[in-house]
Amino acid sequence: MTKDKNSEGLHRDLKQRHIRLIGIGACIGVGLFLGSASAIKLAGPAVMLTYAIAGFFIYMIMRALGEMSVSNPVAGSFGRYAHDYLGPLAGFVTGWNYWFLWILTCVAEITAVAIYMGVWFPDVSPWIWAMASLAMMIGVNVASVKIFGEFEFWFALIKVVTIILLIIAGLGMIVFGLGNSGVPVGFSNLWTNGGFMPHGIMGVLLAFQMVIFSYGGIEVIGLTAGEVKNPEKAIPQAINSVPWRVLLFYVGAICVILSIYPWTELGQGSPFVSTFESLGIKSAAGIINFVVITAALSSCNSGIYSTGRMLMNLSNQQQAPGVFSKTTNQGVPKRALALTLAILFLGVMLNYLAPAQLFAWLTSIVATANIATWIIILVTHLKFRQTRSSQNPTVSFKMPWAPFSNYLTIAFLLLVVGVMAWVPETRIGVVLGAGWILYLTIVYFIAYRKRSGAVAEIAK
Repeated sequence: MTKDKNSEGLHRDLKQRHIRLIGIGACIGVGLFLGSASAIKLAGPAVMLTYAIAGFFIYMIMRALGEMSVSNPVAGSFGRYAHDYLGPLAGFVTGWNYWFLWILTCVAEITAVAIYMGVWFPDVSPWIWAMASLAMMIGVNVASVKIFGEFEFWFALIKVVTIILLIIAGLGMIVFGLGNSGVPVGFSNLWTNGGFMPHGIMGVLLAFQMVIFSYGGIEVIGLTAGEVKNPEKAIPQAINSVPWRVLLFYVGAICVILSIYPWTELGQGSPFVSTFESLGIKSAAGIINFVVITAALSSCNSGIYSTGRMLMNLSNQQQAPGVFSKTTNQGVPKRALALTLAILFLGVMLNYLAPAQLFAWLTSIVATANIATWIIILVTHLKFRQTRSSQNPTVSFKMPWAPFSNYLTIAFLLLVVGVMAWVPETRIGVVLGAGWILYLTIVYFIAYRKRSGAVAEIAK
């Protein structure tokens, strides 16, 4: 039986059930289970509004990406589209910026794995767990895309089941008094501890940075376009499920948590642990510790997958060394993955030598890089629409309300960047993120402009 391959040598072995949970696995990581505590501290119960508003605009971004992915399902996804519709510079900056942000994210996720394994095994050095985790990710990603899909499916499912159980059990306490001597808790905690929006609109705005960090990674659905069976059907189904995912996994879970546990009493730990303990589950810390570890591994797994495909696409565009375009007989860009993993090993080791505030810096840098990627997706979609309109083809999966929705979403993302630049704690992320993009632009003009121009001429 022959494999269904695309023109880049990749195998279309991902199924619909895989990519439905790959998107969840990428965007539901440590940011929700742990980072949500920081967002709650900033916005109070109004953090639900923050998640809902950001979720709406994330959906717009995914619809823009989905329209292009269905029209041209390739592994490079938005990196390739930026190159084709905005030019080689945009493709270069988009591809390398996305590779960089996932490197940072994976370092943070792997570090989290090491820290939370230390809860169970305090006598084992954290770097051992970090290296063991990376070794496992190497095996999953190098074997085949089908194995990657299966791993991601089951690890993402653990997160989904945990959140659903939390919501069901929490609603039992809220409505029926389950675990509270039959006395319903109700929803009053959402407005009785300083009000629904205790820190005003500014608290909501300040929480957007952590929420954007939490949602980062959902665009990996577009990167699966080159390896999923029947992308014309699978991608729209996966993207159209984004709204209810946001409402259920983010807004729903946070609503239950803040109804049971007053937001003023939440510490720096996981709000999920506090809620399960309120439900009478004494082993809540151990359960959530396990879920956080699987969530971090799942997110890192998606990140390694994404960087490998993006680096391969850059190589195909003559914007990275040619060796990274090679795939194995199993359809895996092994050399592209090897570079990513080598950088991750170095990054994890350096992370243990870094200052304690590194995680805050990482989240702000990643949020800035994510926003840059999303803005390029939206701008690319505008150019895509203009080009397609002039050629007058039929587009089967259209972004709603375009181009107005493009401009509105870009305005929202710029607002978030403005707030991050205004706040001292996150300003460094904006400065470093902007500096990185400027550096990529300089590198392009010095090393790749002539090469990319020659490739464009050949393509004509």
